[in-house]
Amino acid sequence: MAINSIDTVQLDMLRYPIGQYTAPDEITSLELQAYLQDIELLPAQMRQAVENLSDEQLDTPYRPGGWTVRQVVHHVADSHMNSYIRFKLALTEENPTIKPYEEHLWAELPDSKEPVEVSLVLLEAVHYRWIKILRALTSDQWQKSFHHPASGKTILIKAAGIYAWHGKHHLAHITHLRALHNW
Repeated sequence: MAINSIDTVQLDMLRYPIGQYTAPDEITSLELQAYLQDIELLPAQMRQAVENLSDEQLDTPYRPGGWTVRQVVHHVADSHMNSYIRFKLALTEENPTIKPYEEHLWAELPDSKEPVEVSLVLLEAVHYRWIKILRALTSDQWQKSFHHPASGKTILIKAAGIYAWHGKHHLAHITHLRALHNW
């Protein structure tokens, strides 16, 4: 498939290579453990996904009109830092209103052009601390929440599912691009 001549269905497959996120009505203990494992493993998987890519490859968009691989790596670090802070706020305050951010504009800032190693190390450090908190949460703490001005109340157990998916979603952008180009 030539990346410049694709139809809407193919573009959607590039945009959502693992499908769009659908939250389950109820999250079982097994599903929660899978979310935690996904969050814990993401930094190593991300590092492996970009291993040995050249600057030219890192600066290749994963789809027409999409971010470059480099921007994706920096975005995941930015996003997961925000999530880590949101979890800490929810655990220490009563349903705090969190600050949204313009992720598409963050991806255009000068730091999004820096070497990916910076964000890989950051992702490893954030996930190390984040997973320590997540694995220690009680059932009651998983029900704590934060308020997002655009989407409303989010309980932590559901946020864990969102971020487990988010990491795999962006990881698939990179791995599918690599497979497409045989890198």
